[in-house]
Amino acid sequence: MSESKPYLGIGWDFPPRFNTKRGEAYMTTDIEDIEKSLQIIVTTRPGERIMRPSFGCDISDKVFENLNSTQIHSIKTTIEEAILLYEPRIIVQKIGLDIQNILDGKLLIKVDYIVRATNNRRNIVFPYYITEATDI
Repeated sequence: MSESKPYLGIGWDFPPRFNTKRGEAYMTTDIEDIEKSLQIIVTTRPGERIMRPSFGCDISDKVFENLNSTQIHSIKTTIEEAILLYEPRIIVQKIGLDIQNILDGKLLIKVDYIVRATNNRRNIVFPYYITEATDI
């Protein structure tokens, strides 16, 4: 069994799930909490959170732009700035974009980072679906 590191944080699972028998939300801790946080930051549009209207990453407005080197750099910079503002537990080393399936509406985002508290290098890759929540 792995040793718990509560100093890395604890938060709600994403997407939120609830244990109806115990009447509580499922929680995530440690590295998993950081990875869920990164996913939330990148997939939340600014203005979606009523109490924190500036929270999120504004890459959804770029999905209909021509995907050239300038736009790729802009997307990476936008993601990096959002993570810098909203995830203080990590230091971003590199952000990569895999655009092989962009015509299918899928952009893979890879974030290489170091956890500040432990100096452990980690990375996360997750899909950003351009056509999510649509009938397309």
